[in-house]
Amino acid sequence: MVRIGYESAPLLNIHKNILKRPEDDPATPPFACDPANPSTRNFGFCQTTLPIDKRVSDLISRLTLDEKIQQLDDQAPEIPRLGVPKYNWWSEALHGLSNWGHGMHFIDRTIPAATSFPQVILTAASFNPDLWYRIGQAIAVEARALYNAGHADGLTLWSPNVNIFRDPRWGRGQETPGEDPTTASKYAVSFVRGLQGDSPTGGRYIASDCGSVDMIYGASHYAKTPEEAVGYALKAGVDINCGKFMHQHAGSAIQKGNVSKSDIDRALFSAFSLRMKLGLFNGNPQQLPSGNIPPSQVCSTEHRNLALQAAQDGIVLLKNTGNTLPLARSKITSLGVIGPNANAPPSLLGNYNGPPCEVITPLAAFKRSVNNTRFVAGCNIVACNVTKIPEAVQLASSVDHVIMFMGLDQDQEREGLDRTDLVLPGMQQTLISKVVEAAKKPIILVLLSGGPLDITFAKNDPRIGAILWAGYPGEAGGSAISSIIFGDHNPGGKLPVTWYPQDFTKVPMTDMRMRADPATGYPGRTYRFYNGKPVYQFGYGLSYSSHSYEFAAGTATSIYLNNSLSPQAQPNDPNTLSYDIASLGFNTCGELKISATVGVKNHGPMAGNHTVLLFSRWPSTEHGRPVKQLVGFQSVHLEAGESTKVEFSLIACEHLSRVMDDGKRVLDKGSHFLIVGDEEHEISIIS
Repeated sequence: MVRIGYESAPLLNIHKNILKRPEDDPATPPFACDPANPSTRNFGFCQTTLPIDKRVSDLISRLTLDEKIQQLDDQAPEIPRLGVPKYNWWSEALHGLSNWGHGMHFIDRTIPAATSFPQVILTAASFNPDLWYRIGQAIAVEARALYNAGHADGLTLWSPNVNIFRDPRWGRGQETPGEDPTTASKYAVSFVRGLQGDSPTGGRYIASDCGSVDMIYGASHYAKTPEEAVGYALKAGVDINCGKFMHQHAGSAIQKGNVSKSDIDRALFSAFSLRMKLGLFNGNPQQLPSGNIPPSQVCSTEHRNLALQAAQDGIVLLKNTGNTLPLARSKITSLGVIGPNANAPPSLLGNYNGPPCEVITPLAAFKRSVNNTRFVAGCNIVACNVTKIPEAVQLASSVDHVIMFMGLDQDQEREGLDRTDLVLPGMQQTLISKVVEAAKKPIILVLLSGGPLDITFAKNDPRIGAILWAGYPGEAGGSAISSIIFGDHNPGGKLPVTWYPQDFTKVPMTDMRMRADPATGYPGRTYRFYNGKPVYQFGYGLSYSSHSYEFAAGTATSIYLNNSLSPQAQPNDPNTLSYDIASLGFNTCGELKISATVGVKNHGPMAGNHTVLLFSRWPSTEHGRPVKQLVGFQSVHLEAGESTKVEFSLIACEHLSRVMDDGKRVLDKGSHFLIVGDEEHEISIIS
């Protein structure tokens, strides 16, 4: 794990990287085809008037077999005789540029940092594709600026991570958009479009995860020899191997007949096509349209404001009894801040982070709002195996309001570290209980975490007036939390994962069945199939305003299927007739479109963003049907008292279908229900 050092002052932690802003940065990015180099400028692959495929073919034809094999790794070496520089394929940009890979370098004060956006799980809670797109745009601009300044060896960003967050204990769940496939797919599309631009012309290439080709042979024993593993990978379409395994064994794989030279050429064609489309074989990139992006675009005011907005829009209000929040600054004479996450910059960032522009901790943000803000950590670290409960109790009993910052950090959950519990670590719950006993008023509990927590005790305790989940909110996290607590921003985030009870830890992580099995007591996974009682359900999130919904009169009530295909009874489900989606075909499914219009009103008292989540469900959950499934979502901004209509375009074959145990997708004839909030609308499939 990469650890970042921070300068800190007592009780106040602000980490800041000041950018040098030279008018002319003398650094030059690496590139091929220097027009000033007479030994290379006449090569066919340097002729920009030729089609890309001709140029790539020319380059590959000039390479020796050994040179070709060396280019299969993520750290592709230079080819000096052809003027081709080294290229590092592995650069991380999960929620901002990172130095976890080999491609990005924060090596001097020209660009010592990059904007650190919230960890993906929190950004997903905004359910706002436009926000995801703009974050991707900002990261792409900063990547180009870094490259133009000579601080990068590549422009390929290995992001996003769209694995489905199926188990709440998974340490890498924080990197994903959550447990819902629809959300994950929309996140991926929006974020990647932001990275690539609205008219992407880049090529396609496939890179293995680090060490994965090796694992085909070494860990899984699928291949009998290393050469066989290389053959499987290349013939399946892998172009770049993260690691050295491919280039170490590709030569012998050719000798043994597992790989042909044409397999190598195919992989290199994909790789070099992409590098050429990035402009890296067109002379100095600084002379190209994207070459005028300067270092000042990194950590720009625009990007840092976007990081703040992303954190504000993702934070979820889980509880707000008696309008505990928002607090009025003018009425607070003293504020107590307690908890190990209140003044810890690394806790805000999440994993796969890079050096941030400026980290403002919650404590620093509250000190800016309330002069008499006092702090006690309460726990030595987030693991909370050593406490200072007496000091925390004394502080709680002497101030107007108490805000506690608890939860997790990267020492509790990360890549290579899954949790075994869903409860708060160590003595955190004991600390909270002692503080609420001493506090004058109901306290505010702020949780930092990537994965879900069982905080049933806090949910049910009237002495805890409000609970916020802030994920890992990035460099602007402290400011974002403060703005919500003091009512400068109306929280509108909704949970992108189910929060399970501690009892879920009885489910083996090795059993990834989605559907519940009542016969064995297996509860199922995610909101789509889990049959237990969650602590908080997927899509849950409160606001400082109340909202209402209604389905507009024009929403369809039936879908007519004019097709010669007859619905069939499914195995073990003789009472339901269903259509096989594959048999219906693309054209028929394309005709089964409906429009659903939802009216939403903000009844006040505050303006804010509000996410409309549209689900579908079946009349029953028998025979493996989901409890419900998300079919669409939209984020809208509404002033207090304002109403609007949100329209969803649905395709029955996609949004009202289900997948059988055998993998076959079917569309049930008869009733289906659309759900938004507490409102339902019935739609019938009629033949």
